[in-house]
Amino acid sequence: MKIVIAGAGEVGCHLAKMLSEGYHDITIIDSDESRLATVSETMDVLTILGSPTSVEVLRGAAVDKADLFVAVCPAKEQDVNLVSAAIAKKLGARKVTARINNEEYLSNDNRLIFKDLGIDLLFCPERIAASEITGLLHQSEMSEFMDFARGRLQLISFKLSENSPLVDKSMKDMYDYPLESPSFRIVAIARGDETIIPKKSTLFKAFDLIFIIARQDAVGKITAFSGRQDIDIRRLVILGGGRIGEIVAREFSKEAEFIKIIELNKARCAVLAERLGDKVLVVNGDGRNSDFLYEEDVRTCDAFVAVTSSSETNIMACVAARKMGVPKTIAEVENLEYISLAEEMGIDSVINKKLTTAGRIFRFTLSDKVRTIKCLNGSDADVIEYIVNPDSPITKAPIRDLNFPDGAVIGGIVRGSETIIAVGDTLIKPYDRVAVFALPDAVKKVEKFFT
Repeated sequence: MKIVIAGAGEVGCHLAKMLSEGYHDITIIDSDESRLATVSETMDVLTILGSPTSVEVLRGAAVDKADLFVAVCPAKEQDVNLVSAAIAKKLGARKVTARINNEEYLSNDNRLIFKDLGIDLLFCPERIAASEITGLLHQSEMSEFMDFARGRLQLISFKLSENSPLVDKSMKDMYDYPLESPSFRIVAIARGDETIIPKKSTLFKAFDLIFIIARQDAVGKITAFSGRQDIDIRRLVILGGGRIGEIVAREFSKEAEFIKIIELNKARCAVLAERLGDKVLVVNGDGRNSDFLYEEDVRTCDAFVAVTSSSETNIMACVAARKMGVPKTIAEVENLEYISLAEEMGIDSVINKKLTTAGRIFRFTLSDKVRTIKCLNGSDADVIEYIVNPDSPITKAPIRDLNFPDGAVIGGIVRGSETIIAVGDTLIKPYDRVAVFALPDAVKKVEKFFT
């Protein structure tokens, strides 16, 4: 697949790196020569210096032959993304998508305007990250989750505490617990830098991050395996008053009793106070100072969310909050190398904009039968939802006889009003919606079963 990426910022570079592993033909356009130099040093891609809004530059990048055009210039260059995406479509790019920072554009009515311009998908990384954080506040015992078919089937992940009943037990022991059978399936274990597709003999260890696909009615029972208690979050403190912090505060204020935002920039504090009104207390201060956090009574909150522009600040602030006794901590960590470190330091959930955004775009590089895809934090794997073609190979035999790739596992199926957890003798039928957990080198192999 030929892919043209406009923007060599953090999101564009991560996306290029991820897509280059799938042997795509990738071209990156940017007007900043130093950013392109960094890309050239680390990736085998074609780089073009120039403005993505220039028709001449776009023609030079051969967008007329592009299967996918992705406009991901930094957030301040939103107009560049919209213009370049619209031009690329007119020049012949098959699918185009653009990064934006204006939530107004994402309303159903306004989406149609951009659809008429030929832009297939608009996405806002900050909005995606904020939605993930809000979801984790609702499901406080989980590290990550994903819904299929409006929640009837769910992928959940949580870290095993030392008190978990699963520690030193095997997969077989977990299935022997008194749950309806089959109501769930363990699809992976993340242990350190390794992602394991488990067997029945695989033993669980304390601090393992386990990924489970489950029917909605089994989720509550399964999360008891984590050894943690669900928390009713009523008091929330947010460190960082950028777009993510503002969206989380606005959305969660509908149900929280108390929300406080701590923001270092005084001018931004004034803007937040005006926009959020009396529902949210905005405090000017430096969250890097643990004494300040203590004085602001962080220890009495149910959850602490750190979403400043600094991954280091977010990690250390969450560690400090954890030591003060805060039950739930969530950190935005944009440095991918820090994600495992943050989890090892006891942070409950880690959010990464690059990963969440990449999942949205990655879907366009797969078949038209891919409904959703998510790149998972704490693991180098993806979870993909397929809609099954009538004549696809996946329908030809029970799962155990398909020779399905070793680096992938079918977790669950939604068939009409029925939700099924996949086992060896399950036969997948046309038009089923199938949830697959796959390591990177297995994604293309899995794709062949659904074409």
